[in-house]
Amino acid sequence: MKTPLARLLALLVITLLLISAPPDWATCGGGGGGGGGGMASAGPSGGGGTAPDQVYNVPWKVRGDQEPLTGTGLMLVWFPSSNDELKKSSLRVSRTLALYAQQCVAMEVASTQSVVGAKLAVDTKLPVAVLATPDGTAIVKVENKDGFLKVDQVEKAVESEMKKRETAVNEQMKDAKDKAKSGDNDGAITIYKAVLDQKCLFPGKAKDAAKELKKLGVKDVAEVADGPIFDHARSKQIEHTMWRGYKAELDSNYLEAEKIYIEASKMDPADATPLRYLGELYRHEIGDWVKARAVFEQILAMPADPLSIAVAQHGLGKMTIHEGDFAKGLGLMETSVETYPTALAYRNLSVYWNSEGNQKKADFYLQKALALDPQDPYNLVFAAAFMAGTGHGEEALKIAKANENLLPASYNLAAVYAQTGQKGKALALLKRHFFEYERYQAVRSKEMMEARVDAVFLSIRSDPTFVALTKDSDGKLDPSRTMSSRP
Repeated sequence: MKTPLARLLALLVITLLLISAPPDWATCGGGGGGGGGGMASAGPSGGGGTAPDQVYNVPWKVRGDQEPLTGTGLMLVWFPSSNDELKKSSLRVSRTLALYAQQCVAMEVASTQSVVGAKLAVDTKLPVAVLATPDGTAIVKVENKDGFLKVDQVEKAVESEMKKRETAVNEQMKDAKDKAKSGDNDGAITIYKAVLDQKCLFPGKAKDAAKELKKLGVKDVAEVADGPIFDHARSKQIEHTMWRGYKAELDSNYLEAEKIYIEASKMDPADATPLRYLGELYRHEIGDWVKARAVFEQILAMPADPLSIAVAQHGLGKMTIHEGDFAKGLGLMETSVETYPTALAYRNLSVYWNSEGNQKKADFYLQKALALDPQDPYNLVFAAAFMAGTGHGEEALKIAKANENLLPASYNLAAVYAQTGQKGKALALLKRHFFEYERYQAVRSKEMMEARVDAVFLSIRSDPTFVALTKDSDGKLDPSRTMSSRP
């Protein structure tokens, strides 16, 4: 039986197998610890990162082979033909599909051997995408053309079905209006309530139904939020604005990125994606946690896609732990990976349990992060920081030396060198992290505090250069609950 470390070392060289884990593009992030809407590897060259024209990542989740068919709303199930298609398909990026994901259309990837595959992909040439009810009843099937499944085909199929269903809802509204006119208020109320129950799929119609119910004297009618904008022309404008914002963030023009993300959010207040990028910008890049918390809480209070919800939960958890409420922060991060698994949240959970001295749980979450993207250099450097502290310094140094040019990984690179006795190298990389990579003092002060209580820097903690480097720490973390590696 492999030891936890042996399993860790094995993960460093595995390749992602089809459907054995969530697609490696689904989540990313590295030593930099966030930004880019919670998806990017903290830099334009980061492994698994998001290009400026790929802001609207579809929150595909892998359905387990034995996972039962349950849920509400609808589900779009993608059956890829290969791992290569899974990584490169145009289905990875779509504002239309990302918006439907926040309107109770679950985005799932499955294998033909799964329970859902047995119902939806029998005798079907892959790749294929199927829009279905939660019990696995197919509604519309999108076949591949010459072996390729294109995102515009899938978008059109889903949009067509949703319009068809919305037409049926319009008929219900008309029927209810006629009943109200004829004096059959009870009949009208019954129909309007049925429309209101579909507020996740059709928020606009549900909002109209809520107004009519109030006119008919029904009390305690829940408010319905506006739905997002699907109009193609306006959607393209929003996408272009988000691209500009993300490009500014990649170029470290954070205040410009803030301005553009706010602009994009105003263009469609019901779209959670601009808020996700804005919240991560405040949390990770600018260090304004008051604004970050407000944005993340706004996401959690609105209908949002699973990825945006998960990033908000993770961000709140990370900030809550730093501010001293460990149990609440841990709960938020655990909830985050249940909502939608991201490598960033898994790494932070690994950090938490390592700080608690629970190597089994730390290894468990580290393996989860690596499984999401086993070849991402930021994941590998993060893993090396743990390896260096468990008697495998030589292996850790190999990884560190191969990735030493990665500016956002400077903290974890410093951790490797500190634990392998190379004090000068560790201090130089910490200085690079604080004063080259980080741009805002609000961020530096928090990270200096983490370094001061971080077990990986125990060997240099009393060094005058280290003390001077971290002199502006914010003093919030309890040294008895030491963080072991920068997430």
